[in-house]
Amino acid sequence: MELITINLDLPQDSYAIHISHDWQGLESAIRTYLGNKVMLVTDENVKELFVHNVTSIISSMGCETTLAIIQAGENSKSLGTAESLYTQALNAKLDRSSSIIALGGGVVGDLAGFVASTYMRGINFIQIPTTLLAQVDSSVGGKVAVNHPLAKNIIGSFYQPKSVYININTLSTLPDRQFSTGMAELIKYGFIWDQKFLAWLENNIERLMRKEKDALAYAIQRSCKIKAEIVSQDEKEKGLRAILNFGHTIGHGLEAITGYNQYTHGEAVALGMVYESLIALHKGLVEKPLVNLLINLLKAAKLPTKIAGIDVESLIQAMSLDKKNKSGSIVFILPTDYGKVDIFNDVDQKLIYKVFK
Repeated sequence: MELITINLDLPQDSYAIHISHDWQGLESAIRTYLGNKVMLVTDENVKELFVHNVTSIISSMGCETTLAIIQAGENSKSLGTAESLYTQALNAKLDRSSSIIALGGGVVGDLAGFVASTYMRGINFIQIPTTLLAQVDSSVGGKVAVNHPLAKNIIGSFYQPKSVYININTLSTLPDRQFSTGMAELIKYGFIWDQKFLAWLENNIERLMRKEKDALAYAIQRSCKIKAEIVSQDEKEKGLRAILNFGHTIGHGLEAITGYNQYTHGEAVALGMVYESLIALHKGLVEKPLVNLLINLLKAAKLPTKIAGIDVESLIQAMSLDKKNKSGSIVFILPTDYGKVDIFNDVDQKLIYKVFK
């Protein structure tokens, strides 16, 4: 596989997403942005797998590397963990010419990016995502954040990386549940933007689940291109970019009320997409076959499609704190056709109760 490059064009801070099946292109992808000192942020799991590959490439460029290891899992996306990373950056004497690299999944990328965006009012930031979720979604687009106990991603900023380097081979080490969690975001792109990609997913979902390299390469490339198209039109989520949150209004609410430890992010988004599609069905926006297609794709990706034993009152309360909300009404992204969604802030709470029954 040749190195694939996708450009994300912005008024300022444009950058390239590099997709490969090895580490050979990493040096040229990041060399310009490193500075003389780097803090490499990763978690305990990724440290054992890929840190040696990446640090040896950075060292060969004459760069001094500080390794910052966080605990794996959503609980690390906190102000407390961010503070410990600031301390490590200060102890390593990182300055404004230094850089922070995120090597890992979405939690590592969101947290390291948040620290990079706020340390000395912003230093260079590079994404090396190693999970499917991070490769198709969280590493692209420059949203960085930490969680608050009451709401997910509520403390954050828009801060673009200087470069994104995706090595598809990192997915061979990914546990099945984590691979499935990335599939939720990948499936999402077909429903929000691209009916052709949706049809391709329907025909190739088994190949993706077998991690066939050419299928994975195409799906990751298409997902990154879709996200780049959307973000280039609306970097700061003034309108269009909000469609990327299909499934996330209910999904983020579910994560919050279950303490971020019952569902992975992708599992929560999968459930969110199902129940938001049911809202669309009840509103007469879509027909039943679209909802069935979504459910079948999610099941094929080994993702949950039914929520049991949920306190709807608590869920609505959590959704009311979502950062997309406007003027006190909960904002939903609902499907309106195959490959199309729209933004709604007029969903009756009785309808939310109805779909959860």
